[in-house]
Formats: sequence, C-alpha cells, structure tokens
Amino acid sequence: MKHLFTILILSAFSATSFAQKDTVKIIKHKDTIRIGNITIIRDGISRGGDTSASKPSRPHKKNRSTEHWIFDIGFTNWTDNTDYALATAGSYVVNRPGAADISKSDLKLRSWKSTNVNIWFIMQKLNLVKRVVNLKYGIGLELNNYRFRTDISFKEDGLNPYNTTQSIHHAFILRDSVSLSKNKLAADYVTVPLMLNFQSNPRNTNKGLGASAGISVGYLYSSRNKQDSDARGKHKNRGDYDLERWKFSLVGELGIGPVRLYGSYVPNSIFENVLNIMPYTVGIRFSNW
Repeated sequence: MKHLFTILILSAFSATSFAQKDTVKIIKHKDTIRIGNITIIRDGISRGGDTSASKPSRPHKKNRSTEHWIFDIGFTNWTDNTDYALATAGSYVVNRPGAADISKSDLKLRSWKSTNVNIWFIMQKLNLVKRVVNLKYGIGLELNNYRFRTDISFKEDGLNPYNTTQSIHHAFILRDSVSLSKNKLAADYVTVPLMLNFQSNPRNTNKGLGASAGISVGYLYSSRNKQDSDARGKHKNRGDYDLERWKFSLVGELGIGPVRLYGSYVPNSIFENVLNIMPYTVGIRFSNW
C-alpha cells in the first residue's frame, strides 16, 4: 500500500512538470510567435493574449493645406479687336479736330511698363486623389497697370470738349492736348481663383513638377486714369470708364522645382461698351506649393 501511494505521488509530480514545460514552449512561424497561450502577430495584433509588439503609427496628413500671403509679380498686355469706326460713330472715341483719328495703335501698351501684381491673402489645396490631384482655391487682390504709348485720356460722361453743344452720356476716350510723360489706366479687382492642381511629387513639391488650370472671378473695386505732364503735373482721374464690374479669366500656373510661373487670359472684353479689349498676364509666383 505504501509503494502504491509513492507511485501515485511521483506520477502526479511528473504530469505537473510536463504541463509547466508545455506552457512555456515557444513556437515560431513566419507571421506569428507563440509563447504558451499567447500569440503575437507580426502586424502588431495579438490574438489569444496581450499585444507584445506593434509598428509605430505614421503621422496623419491633413487633406487640406493652407498658405497665406502669396505674391505675384508679372507683366500685362491686351488684345484689341475694337471696331474704331463704330466706336467713333457712337462717341465712345472722340477725335480732336485737326488731329489724326484715334485708332488701335493709340491704345497699344508699353509692354515692359504695364505690370500686374497679385496679393493672395489665403490659398488652399484640397486633396482629391492621393495628393497628386488637388483642388486649389483662394482669395486676393489683382492690381493691373496698363501704360499707354500715346497721349490718350479716359473721361466719364459729360460735354464733348471739342463740341460743347454735344453731351455724351457714357465714358469716352480722346487724344489729349498736352504731352504726357506718364499715362496709365489702373484696374484693381478682388479675385477668387478655382483651379485643378496636379503634383508629380506630393511629398516634396519643391522637387517635382506641378501644374494648375482653372478660372477666376474678379470684382472691380477701383479704377483710375493716372497721368504726369509738365503742363499739369501729376493728375489722377477716378471713374469706372465703362469697365465691366465682373471679370472672368482663364488662369494657370506651372511649377518646376522651386520656381512658380503663373498666367491669365480674359476671353471677353473688360469694357461693357464697344471697346473690345482682352487682357492677359504672365509672371512669377512666390509660393511654397
């Protein structure tokens, strides 16, 4: 009886030892490591036990990025398709007696002195497809200075200066009687652009190619004809001169590494009368993306 009791105790001890060894047995597979009843998965998810290893989480990138105070500096010019015979007949152009009639050559601009400066208060880029395709939009000011080669002047409605019996009830252009050393038409707009943007290297826009194309809508808030002459000194005439209040433009930009270029074209005349003039601009954009 004593020998049977001893055998039972030894059997129980052996079973317990075997069970303890089994619980700490390590089984390795390609995707998992099992320690006893704890299973560690390589993707960081533990099944049957606690998580023992996990991959560091990547920082979350926002779908919308913002940049403030973007500046453009460029040149502007325009395409003139005006019928000057029609403009003269309607008194939109008034010719001075004894002088040559005003024609398209009188409204030609000084290319290198006609400037465009844009100040974008805010510009945002909204991710559409993996940050390669984005929607780009913003709001800012467009400041345009059209410098003329000749001595023409813009006038609001009033009497014909060469025929005081004729009253003109709209804006008109005439050739001035004095020589002007500086003569420009300034037109300033509050503008909202909307563009589709493509980026070849979304992780670093300064090392890839980028392009945007779309439209902009501008609202005219200031216009003036500014002149300098020996006879009158500096003179500034304010008025809308029959300029269209709203301006719709085709706009685009091109980024090659850190260099940004921009351009715009107005497909319709910026005047609401018979003057048929469409401006365009090109220049450099100071922006990080």
